[in-house]
Amino acid sequence: MSIISLKNITKIFNNKNIIENLSLEINHGEITCLLGNSGLGKTTVLRLIAGLEKPTDGEIYISNRLVSKDGKIIIPPAQREIGFIFQDLALWSHMSVYENIAFGLKLKKSQNIEQKVIEILEFFGIGQYKESYPNQISGGQQQLVAIARSLVLKPKILLMDEPLTNLDIYLKEKMRKQIKELRDVFDVSIVYVTHDYEEAYALADEVVMIENGKSRKVSVKSASISKKE
Repeated sequence: MSIISLKNITKIFNNKNIIENLSLEINHGEITCLLGNSGLGKTTVLRLIAGLEKPTDGEIYISNRLVSKDGKIIIPPAQREIGFIFQDLALWSHMSVYENIAFGLKLKKSQNIEQKVIEILEFFGIGQYKESYPNQISGGQQQLVAIARSLVLKPKILLMDEPLTNLDIYLKEKMRKQIKELRDVFDVSIVYVTHDYEEAYALADEVVMIENGKSRKVSVKSASISKKE
C-alpha cells in the first residue's frame, strides 16, 4: 500500500526542469532509496514530499491525502507527519543535545516533554550527552541526535538526505543497521537519498533511480547484481 504518491510532478526552477513529469509510488513500511548522481533532482523530490518546495505541476498525496497540487501547498509541512534528516543535520549549535530534541515537542506543546526526550536519548544510547553541544560530540553521535529529534515527534515518514556522507566506513555500516532497525521499531516509512550504489542496495526494500529528473525502479536484487558486474 502506498504511503506517498507523486503524480506527473514537474518542478521548474530558474527556467530549468529539475523534475519532469515524475510519477512515483512509495510503499508503507519500506525503505525506499532514491539513487543517482548529484544534481539530478533527488533532494528536490524529498523537499517536494516534505512541502518545503511546491511542484510546478502535478499532485502529491501522503496517506491518500492531497498535500500539494500545481504550485499550491494544500497541507503545510507541519501537518504532514514527516521527519527530515538533512545532509548537514541542521542541529542548532547554540542548543544542547537535550534542547535540540525537545525543540519540536515544545513547538507542538506536547505533554511529558522531559520523559519523551529522556526515553529517546536512552533508546539511542546517548543519554550521557544530553547536556553537551553538537560541537562537543562525534559525527556518529550527531547523526543519532538528528534522527532522535525527528523520531521523538513520531512521524509516519522519515526523509533522509545523504545522512551518512561524512562518516567513516565503520560508522556507515553501523548506522545502516540502525536505520533498518528504526523502520521496524518506530513503524516509519523511510525515503533515503544517496549517490552510493552499494549503500542503496544494502539498505533498501526498493531502489529508485533518479536520472535527469525522471525515475526508474530497480529491484534490490538486480541492483546488487549490476554492482557486482
